[in-house]
Amino acid sequence: MSTSKKGFSRRKFIAGTSLFALGTSLKLNAITEVSSIKKEPIIDIHQHTHYVQRTDEQLLAHQKAMGITTTILLPAGRPVNSPATHQGVANGLQAEAGGNAECYLFARQHKKAFRFGACAVPDMKDALYELEKYLKLGAVVIGELKFGVACDSPEMQKIYQLAQNYNVPVLMHWQHEMYNYGFDHFYKMLEKYPKVNFIGHAQTWWANIDKDHTDQSILYPKTGVTAGGITDRYLSDYPNMYGDLSAGSGLNALKRDEAHAKVFLEKHQDKLLYGSDCADPTGSDPQSCSGTLDIAEIRRLVSKPTERKILYENSKKLFRL
Repeated sequence: MSTSKKGFSRRKFIAGTSLFALGTSLKLNAITEVSSIKKEPIIDIHQHTHYVQRTDEQLLAHQKAMGITTTILLPAGRPVNSPATHQGVANGLQAEAGGNAECYLFARQHKKAFRFGACAVPDMKDALYELEKYLKLGAVVIGELKFGVACDSPEMQKIYQLAQNYNVPVLMHWQHEMYNYGFDHFYKMLEKYPKVNFIGHAQTWWANIDKDHTDQSILYPKTGVTAGGITDRYLSDYPNMYGDLSAGSGLNALKRDEAHAKVFLEKHQDKLLYGSDCADPTGSDPQSCSGTLDIAEIRRLVSKPTERKILYENSKKLFRL
């Protein structure tokens, strides 16, 4: 009787242990699956240091909260009063953003997670020297170019030539009658510099996904979208044209007509890049963080393969990360 009880207890113990091990294994597998989803890499191509007085510590926490694994910091040109800065209005990218040295030093201190760009005020005599200085240090993009100049001006064309020499993209902030004039004939530059990859960003770029967008003074249109706008054509017709989905302008383009956005994202899945360009200090508030909302909107609208392209693969390839 005693032996039987012992045997029964032993068998019961072994069975219980096996079930426990199986349960533990299933739980661990589930945790691993969830963890792997959370750890899917995301490249943020558009962030700034000192964005509206955000601290370095807040920037680090902000990017971590959004799940960003690699961030590209876009610097401002140095503060000057010139026609290109609208006599100082555009200093700090009109957002109190840090300059070349700050982005370079920050990225150097956080090598695993941050890269940096190069920027200069186009109508300054030392603009090319300043850009080349940071390109030689490893800048992966020229931008954000947010200045009151014609997109085909001699100054800007010298920058495009430099980008071609260093094989880096050029990121441009398009804003009607404010930054980068001549959006409707930018195709001439795309054709003249076919080896330069250009990235479009901001209000005028995203408003013009709509073929019926005729009033360029409207920067955040809320109406439905008719496919075939200038932006759509640039992305379709020119292999060297890409789109930066960051900021309120990018988010507005996705939310104003989600049926169109779904088709647009799938159509241009190889040409679109995720960026945040948000100034909030936490990266976790769905009411104020356009970067967090952008990620959620992209994931909701597109297939998984397209999501991975927009959030990671396209940028990895374009910036050679």
